[in-house]
Amino acid sequence: MDTPLFWVIYIVAIIAFMWFIAIRPQKKEQKRMTELLASVEVGDSVLTSSGFYGVVISMDEDTVIVEFGGNKNCRIPMKKAAIAEVEKAEKSL
Repeated sequence: MDTPLFWVIYIVAIIAFMWFIAIRPQKKEQKRMTELLASVEVGDSVLTSSGFYGVVISMDEDTVIVEFGGNKNCRIPMKKAAIAEVEKAEKSL
């Protein structure tokens, strides 16, 4: 089993295994986050990567203004990438 073909197949198998274990899940997570950030709208409740809960009150292309707590004076602009989770606002008819 010391043929060059065996070693080529062995190396290809290891690379394929690493791709399925490391790279593929990372790309799936990145796609999920991109879709999540694209779905953010004004009025949505968000959890930031820092652990703060707030409500989106304004947004730009890559920046959102989030209001934290009941205090209307606590509005902080931040990057959209800092959003970790989104809870959609309920639509009232």
